[in-house]
Amino acid sequence: MICAGIDAGSRTTKAVLWDATRNAIVAQGSVFEGVERPGLAQELLTQLLADNGLERRQVAATVATGYGRNLIEFADTTITEITCHARGVRHWAPAARTIIEIGGQDSKLIRLDAHGAVRDFAMNDRCAAGSGRFLEMVAGRLGVPLPRLGVLSQQSRAPTAISSMCVVFAETEIIGLLASGRAPADLAAGVQDAIAARVAAMAGRSLEAPVYFTGGVALIPSMATALATALAQPVLISPEPMLTGALGAAMLAARGLAADETQRGPAATEA
Repeated sequence: MICAGIDAGSRTTKAVLWDATRNAIVAQGSVFEGVERPGLAQELLTQLLADNGLERRQVAATVATGYGRNLIEFADTTITEITCHARGVRHWAPAARTIIEIGGQDSKLIRLDAHGAVRDFAMNDRCAAGSGRFLEMVAGRLGVPLPRLGVLSQQSRAPTAISSMCVVFAETEIIGLLASGRAPADLAAGVQDAIAARVAAMAGRSLEAPVYFTGGVALIPSMATALATALAQPVLISPEPMLTGALGAAMLAARGLAADETQRGPAATEA
C-alpha cells in the first residue's frame, strides 16, 4: 500500500512516497516554490511515481501539510506540520522528546511525551526573524549562497551581536556593520547566534532530551552547534531534515487508512 505525503512549505514543496506494507520510503523529492504551488506539487508527485514505475491510482491516500497545505486540493486531508514533523522525527529517532523545526517562514519548538505524541509546542510566526528567510537575506547581503553561510560562520573569531531581529531592521544593521569593517564571517555567526537565542527563549528554562533539529535550516552547517550552545545541551540533526514533514504526512496517511480498515471490520472488507 503506497501513501503520499506533501509538505507545501513557504520556500519548497517536498513529497515522500511511503510503502506502508514494507514500512519503507519508496521515493522522495523536492522542488523550489513557485507561483503555481498546487501544480508544482502535482508535477513532483507524478515524477516520483513515474521514476519508480508507479501510477497515480496506486496511491491509496495523500496527506498535505505545511504552510500551503490547504492549497493542495488533490490531497485527501491535511494535517498540521507540527504533528507531521513529530511523526517524521520519531520514525528516525524513536527516543526523541524535543523537536526544533526551523523552516522558511517560522520556527517551532515541539515537546513530545514518552509515546511520541505532541505534548505542547511554541511557535515564532509573527515575522521572518528566526527563520530560513532571515538567513536567506543575510546570505544575500554577505554575497554567499545560503548553504555556504554555515561554512562562513565557522571562520568567525568574534561573532557580532545583532540587535535587530526584525528582518527589515536587521538588514539595515548588517549593511552598516559591513560598511564599518565587520568581517562577514563574524556577521554570519552573529545571526546564527541570534536565531539560536530566540529558540532558547521559546524553550524556557529546560528541555527534555534528546533534542532533534529538523527543517530546511538544519541543512546549514553550524546552526545545530549554535542551538546547542544556546540551549546548553546537545542538539542532534534529524536524517533528511528537509523531508521530515512530508515523511510524517505520508506515514499518517497510512495510519489513517489502517484505522479506517479497523473500523469497517472484516465484514465490510469482504463486502
